[in-house]
Amino acid sequence: MIEIIGVRFKRVGKIYYFDPEGKKYAAGDNVIVETARGVEMGEVALANRLVEEESVVMPLRPIIRRATDKDFEKLIENRKKEKEAFDICLKKIEEHNLEMKLIDVEYTFDCGKILFYFTADGRVDFRELVKSLAAVFRTRIELRQIGVRDEAKMLGGLGVCGLELCCKRFLSDFEPVSIKMAKEQGLSLNPAKISGTCGRLMCCLKYEQETYEHLLKYTPKVNAIVQTPDGRGVVVENNLLTGKVKVNLDDDEGDIYHIYDASELVIIRDADITLTPEEIEELKKLEDDE
Repeated sequence: MIEIIGVRFKRVGKIYYFDPEGKKYAAGDNVIVETARGVEMGEVALANRLVEEESVVMPLRPIIRRATDKDFEKLIENRKKEKEAFDICLKKIEEHNLEMKLIDVEYTFDCGKILFYFTADGRVDFRELVKSLAAVFRTRIELRQIGVRDEAKMLGGLGVCGLELCCKRFLSDFEPVSIKMAKEQGLSLNPAKISGTCGRLMCCLKYEQETYEHLLKYTPKVNAIVQTPDGRGVVVENNLLTGKVKVNLDDDEGDIYHIYDASELVIIRDADITLTPEEIEELKKLEDDE
């Protein structure tokens, strides 16, 4: 076992492990640490604890010190510099006539590097832009192309539910979301209804997927052949949450349907939930990260 503390550098960013070197830290404490990109100020998200050494990437970097009032003053000063750098970068992008959208600017705590985050439809040759920015700021410059999900996380906003975007509010990592999830949950495959502000599949499709997968084990799917109390039939519709299943019996003539509880049915041959080639083609862009 090895003692660690967990530090995050953004409100809902990833948590990184550091070596407390025997000192005690509480959640919410602000600390100065050295990271791969320079000296940074972060907030303790996980207080001192022991974890399996195999779960940690060694060697751990040590905590430099607790943050002081002067450190907070410097952080405020850096935020002002970031706004100025954002405006300057916008002008430089226009001067170089580059097809890119500037999203955010970050100074490392020690001002040893400035990171410019942007989105673009394809690859962008920004070498000349980097030279121009380096000439202005006289420090290391890094331009980082991000995806539309990261853009939404950085900028924030409101979802169709009326609440702040999950990625901005509490999601520290993006989990894979697929079109098949939407189909298994019986949702309309209308892109406007299942995509989020970022234009990709809504992250909340992942939240209830485990429950739907459990219910699908006990509920016959559409087109399944089942034995009902009134005879054999084919499932034409189901409601996983209520457990109600609509069946067209073999003896029925025309569109006559009977509704049963899933517990009343015996599955003779279940069906698969699949996407048609047309659905795959139409919705492919929603599933791709970029």
